Amino acid sequence: MTSSLSSRHHSFPERMYRGFSWAGAYAPILMLFVAILLIGSLSRTLLVAWQFDRVAETSIWPGIFLHGLRVDLIMAGMAAAPLVLLLPIMGHRFSWPVWKRLTGLWALIVVFMFLFMELSTPTFIAEYDTRPNRLFIEYLNYPKEVLSMLWEGYLPTVAIGIFLCVSLTILFAWLMRPWARETSTGSYRKAVLVWPIVVLTVFMSVRSTTGHRPANPAMFALTSDALVNSLIINSTWSVAFAIYNLKHEDDASASYGQLEMSEILGEVRSAPWLSDAEFSSRQFPTLHQQTPVQKRPHPLNLVIVLEESLGATFVESLGGTPVTPRLKALQDSGWWFENLYATGTRSVRGVEAVVSGFLPSPARSVVKLSLSQTGFFTLAGLLKNKGYDTGFIYGGEAHFDNMRSFFSGNGFDKILDQQNYTNPTFTGSWGVSDEDLFAKTQEDLQKLHDSEKPFFRLVFSSSNHTPFEYPDNRIEQYDEEKNTVNNAVKYADHALGEFINTARNSAYWEDTLFLIVADHDARVWGDELVPIKNFQIPGLILGADIEGRRIETMASQIDLAPTLLSLMGITSEHPMVGRDLVRFPNAPGRAIMQFNDYYAWMDSDLNVTVLRPDQEPLAGVYSPQTRSTRYLSDAPEEAATRKALAHALLPLKLYREQAYGLSNEHDQTSL
Repeated sequence: MTSSLSSRHHSFPERMYRGFSWAGAYAPILMLFVAILLIGSLSRTLLVAWQFDRVAETSIWPGIFLHGLRVDLIMAGMAAAPLVLLLPIMGHRFSWPVWKRLTGLWALIVVFMFLFMELSTPTFIAEYDTRPNRLFIEYLNYPKEVLSMLWEGYLPTVAIGIFLCVSLTILFAWLMRPWARETSTGSYRKAVLVWPIVVLTVFMSVRSTTGHRPANPAMFALTSDALVNSLIINSTWSVAFAIYNLKHEDDASASYGQLEMSEILGEVRSAPWLSDAEFSSRQFPTLHQQTPVQKRPHPLNLVIVLEESLGATFVESLGGTPVTPRLKALQDSGWWFENLYATGTRSVRGVEAVVSGFLPSPARSVVKLSLSQTGFFTLAGLLKNKGYDTGFIYGGEAHFDNMRSFFSGNGFDKILDQQNYTNPTFTGSWGVSDEDLFAKTQEDLQKLHDSEKPFFRLVFSSSNHTPFEYPDNRIEQYDEEKNTVNNAVKYADHALGEFINTARNSAYWEDTLFLIVADHDARVWGDELVPIKNFQIPGLILGADIEGRRIETMASQIDLAPTLLSLMGITSEHPMVGRDLVRFPNAPGRAIMQFNDYYAWMDSDLNVTVLRPDQEPLAGVYSPQTRSTRYLSDAPEEAATRKALAHALLPLKLYREQAYGLSNEHDQTSL
């Protein structure tokens, strides 16, 4: 027995340690293993209690705790594995002091990280309706914006979380003190003899299955509620698996299934608006010519206003909260979309769809991927080749989400961001206010008009973003508390309305086409595998000679760019597979939605096909009245699955082969 345990009266850590001391050199590994299981189970219990209404409605209750224990065993095995592998080398009397320090330090680091992730989880769930995932990692690349957002919007929660994380880590260190004073090395011979059994146990704990593939989060997607599925796992494993996927995201869509490239192209090209097109490029297999219905002697200018997080949930006529009166007043001024759907839940996903007409994938947006930083198709690149002055105007810092790199490498000549504003009216966590953004835009458009050169500008707002900061005395608040999403949306709507009024009275209006569209909804969440209701967004095309019209057909963000080119009167060759709504106004539409690891395809009859990684696809029917999807027990029709799978597989194949661009004169071999 240890010298530290020789007294008659033992402290609590010493009494607790007696339950582990029999393990000798394995004692700290066992303590760490048990700590992970306890923390994970306690955190899950509290989260389930918090979200019990959601959990109780699923078939997983109360088995969620047994499935969760299995996931915690995976994480505990991963934490213990490095120490287990080192034990035969260091777990003996000759290196005993080093072994104690190493194992103690490792245990403290792992416990701190595990606590940090679990304590971060409630705030992340409140914002994104799921445990920390890939988005958690991506935001770490932008500490200034994230720290400012946390300081302004979540300071008390962050302070409490840090306090608990540090305090509980200190508590664990206190409980580990008897191990730090341990003098008995135990039997090294016994430790080595049982080592193969321990290695096998840890290996099985991490693998967690006898199948041909080790366990992954998809195995625990046991309900139709994405949040409940995320509660089954723990946040550290969720983020660790997200990091792993980032290193393999070129093949991210392969987990949905496989099709040959010829089959993929056959499905995609069979769309009514592509079936008669000629695809003459081997290098760019979706490249084809688009001819506008109405040819113009002088093609129109183009301004795209991408509204941050302004989903249909904030538009009264689309079933949302009535906080966009200025947008409502504009609905009859142009082409108003009644059934427009975003492709994803991130701003850069909206950017790639609206600016590049690119299909979504389970990987990150091409705005952030390395192979698409140059030579990737954008409207800016196409219009620049036709003599347009192209640019991007933003109120924040353009490096965010890698936008500056992507835009500057793919046809955008001029980029204006926060550093280009002198004495802005208001500056918040995410940059200057929307009214400052539109003032800068108005100034730029007037100069461009005076230069008599055609122009394209992408204008991206930012006021409607957590922590929802905006100038005082601009709007009649919808909520009593100022900094809420409803009030921020109403301010964004106000700033947009003022800009359109100014633009209408400007000389460039009669020569310029405007698109107002959201990048995505504010918070895409709910008790469904894919919350389709949160993918619906407003869209409005106005300006020049555009007359009022309601677009009732189902449309996707990827349809906007081809439609804009047609309305502008531009004949072009491009790789976009979206629909020109001018030429094909009555063709059956579809919505294409990427939500976390799930890929949803909804046809014009509201039939939904959901592709799931390493699982069979699901079939469902969406109801606009209840704004929910009823999933069916039967599998989707094979034709629907192939259609969805082809569109899910195509984007990353095009990305990997750098096959989504504009051809040169020598590339005329048909594929």
